[in-house]
Amino acid sequence: MLIKKIVGFFTSLKLTVTLLAFSIVLVFVGTIAQADEGLYGAQAHYFKQWLVFGAHFFGHKIPLILPGGYLLGTLLLVNLVASHIYRFQFTWKKTGIQLAHAGVIVLLVGQLSTDLLSRELQMRFTEGETRNFSESATDYELIFQCGEEVTAIPVKLLRTGSELKIASLPFALRVKACWHNSDMNFRAPMMPNAPPLATNGIALNFDFRKVDDVKTMDQKNVPTAVLEYFTPAGSLGTWVASDWTGDSALVEAVRNGYAQMGAAMAQSIASRLVAPQSIVVDGKKFTFVMRPLRVRHPFSLTLLKATHTVYPGTDIPKDFRSRVSINNPQTGEKKREVEISMNHPLRYGGYTYYQYQMGAGEMVERAGQKPYSVLSVVRNPGWLTPYIGCAMVGIGLLIQFLYHLAGFISKKKTP
Repeated sequence: MLIKKIVGFFTSLKLTVTLLAFSIVLVFVGTIAQADEGLYGAQAHYFKQWLVFGAHFFGHKIPLILPGGYLLGTLLLVNLVASHIYRFQFTWKKTGIQLAHAGVIVLLVGQLSTDLLSRELQMRFTEGETRNFSESATDYELIFQCGEEVTAIPVKLLRTGSELKIASLPFALRVKACWHNSDMNFRAPMMPNAPPLATNGIALNFDFRKVDDVKTMDQKNVPTAVLEYFTPAGSLGTWVASDWTGDSALVEAVRNGYAQMGAAMAQSIASRLVAPQSIVVDGKKFTFVMRPLRVRHPFSLTLLKATHTVYPGTDIPKDFRSRVSINNPQTGEKKREVEISMNHPLRYGGYTYYQYQMGAGEMVERAGQKPYSVLSVVRNPGWLTPYIGCAMVGIGLLIQFLYHLAGFISKKKTP
């Protein structure tokens, strides 16, 4: 009896309607909340959760509890699969309906696999540069390097007031402050400056402060942490680790921001920002930097040419093209040239490379900068499932339509 009730619940049409209604509400609330939380924040808060506690609505925090995207998607999948199995009939009359239902199941499973397995990265390089890695646009890591040995600590583990002891490091970290987003200013000589944020390193030349998280997709949060390193013998001092120093795009932005002070001064400020920071423990030198999370590839791309064209007489972009050379020791490919443009991505090694941003053309040349290109790098093992699922749904509906059409025509011909 209990099993019958459970089966009846999960195969119920009322459950389907209820889940779809909650899905509509969640999409509406999550879309409105993007104005306050940003796109990525809203995705994480509403759609990548099992339960949603509280919602932002036109600048106000509302005490609201909703089923999250994971819960709704899982229940819809269970409901659809259970109904599919429970009511399945191997008859030609139901072939189209069953195929369409199977297509919807493939779409749901594909979306789940995409959410769990896909990765969105970026690759930024100037003409002539070679890259064998991509970088995350939202995740960061604190890197310690001693010779050939590298230790990476995810920045999300750095919480204000926490202490970390990593087995591969002969010292511990005390997190005095960690900000999800920060701003930076040069400590100009002969100007009134507050005391440095830390006693060593880049903090002696730059001030860092906490700022609100950015909301738009064309901006990014820049994490900064104030760290104290210590051993059983005592403190090694305080330092600032910031993505302002480890992200080449941000360093270039700082250089351009101080360009009005002269090219030499701007270069001097940028060089101080990227000056290596290190500590010495037991005769070993550990250099550290905060940077975007890197994903290594078994192959490399070299940017040969970045081309940016506009419509004649305007500044409206017409085309962006990156000509790259592929070098893959595993397959023996050497200097195979391919072109990546806005509507023609490169699919290689399980990754898809899209043309995302570019700095090239007359404006870049006049500024004395090297042309550069930014590729959006996507790894999605389930990228075919939407095509397969939609094809199954379309074919299923077509079969069902033709079956009923044939029946209708045969009835009309019957005298």
